[in-house]
Amino acid sequence: RLLSRREHGKMENINSDIQGGEGMKIVIVGDGKIGSTLAEQLSREGHEVTIIDQNAVPLQQTVEDLDILCVEGNGAMSATQLEAGVDSADLLIAVTASDELNLLCCLVAKKLGARHTIARVRNPEYDEELNLISEDLGLSLSVNPELNCAAEIARTLRTPSAIKTDTFAGGRVEMLKFQLPPDSQLVDKQLMELPGLIKAKVLICAVERGENEVYIPAGTFRLAAGDRISFVASPGNAQQFFRQQKLAAGRIRNALLVGGGRIAFYLARQLLESGLGVTIIESNYARCEELSAALPKATILHGDGTNEAFLRESGIEQCDAFAALTGIDEENVLMGLYVRKTWPKVKVVTKINRYSFQTIIDAMDIGSVFNPRFSTSNLICRYVRSMQDSAGSKIETLYKLVGGKAEALEFRVAESSAVCGVPLLKLELRPNLLVCCINRGGQILIPSGQDTIEPGDTVVVVSSTPGLRELDDILAGHRGYGHE
Repeated sequence: RLLSRREHGKMENINSDIQGGEGMKIVIVGDGKIGSTLAEQLSREGHEVTIIDQNAVPLQQTVEDLDILCVEGNGAMSATQLEAGVDSADLLIAVTASDELNLLCCLVAKKLGARHTIARVRNPEYDEELNLISEDLGLSLSVNPELNCAAEIARTLRTPSAIKTDTFAGGRVEMLKFQLPPDSQLVDKQLMELPGLIKAKVLICAVERGENEVYIPAGTFRLAAGDRISFVASPGNAQQFFRQQKLAAGRIRNALLVGGGRIAFYLARQLLESGLGVTIIESNYARCEELSAALPKATILHGDGTNEAFLRESGIEQCDAFAALTGIDEENVLMGLYVRKTWPKVKVVTKINRYSFQTIIDAMDIGSVFNPRFSTSNLICRYVRSMQDSAGSKIETLYKLVGGKAEALEFRVAESSAVCGVPLLKLELRPNLLVCCINRGGQILIPSGQDTIEPGDTVVVVSSTPGLRELDDILAGHRGYGHE
């Protein structure tokens, strides 16, 4: 049944019961791909979520899937926002398809009394203007899903051997994922044996095996061929590790992108600034003209990237990287499969918008897979958790790993933290949790049991139990942690 707050009356809120009242009151305007993903993640973390949309069809599906409160109406109207309880909300997140509507929703919400507001703004022309007027709009944060996703793809292309690359400590630390080949010297080795086999200072922090198995491994964990391994290291040590494992491909010099949408534009701009050659294939002639004007250093080709002959004519055989970035998932998957099979040395990136059939997609050999909605939800979830902890160790960075089954978080350590000054081996940590890295004034430590965490450090933690809000939550039995 579709429930608005007015219809809901005095019914108990299921999310408040889960959290014992600790969750925040969050209103989301827009029940599209990103809105529904945010609603699912935030309600799972114990927040009281209400979602607004003008279309009753997605709202009905959201009610059935998530059992959260829904309001049908125009999210920019004060009456609709008041019905959703914006006047007492901790946060309003506007993620409709219209940038202008999102900004208007935030402006109205701030006037009605919402503490914080976040808007999705995708138009690259608004970047500079937002810096000027964010305060006037009462905007706490603006997010650009396509720009965030493009930045993630660009990071991964810098290390072709990695399936995915995430950064911490301002780029001083990387978390990289790769698949262990059958002929690797690491196959059938316990993690405690690795220091004798590899010279690079790396720490394996998560292992995916098969379709559903995820491990935060201890020293006795034994690696197997085909494992998808995530490890933490400095960029230099990461490159040394890949070279030693004979996984390092040559530096990417040029890339072929199929699809000329926003992600392709942002990605091409970043690659061109890094000195790479970029070719974009786009089927819409008018869009080709726009891209030619905006990216004069790129080669823009008008044609069908799913056509095998045209792909060859476009120079795929001479490319180091290929990215399937059209708006149709099926086309991207087919192109990714074709290029991986035909030119296995080419680094392949595949963009996927939908999350259905994820287990099938994970089993396909389509290279590095990216979803814009998860790039955005990571950023917003980090902001929400930071809002909840005003005095403790702040979350600097947050990434969802292995389809949301684990998280990697970077905390800024406060002087009041209970973990300070205690050797790691003496800390009683939560199960399935690993302290991966300590950044102390730019010095990167892959910690041993004798190392300590000190005020001012930033600390990277990986956990398969989501919801950590502050650093002290890594301790077993810490009362501030409410997501078990």
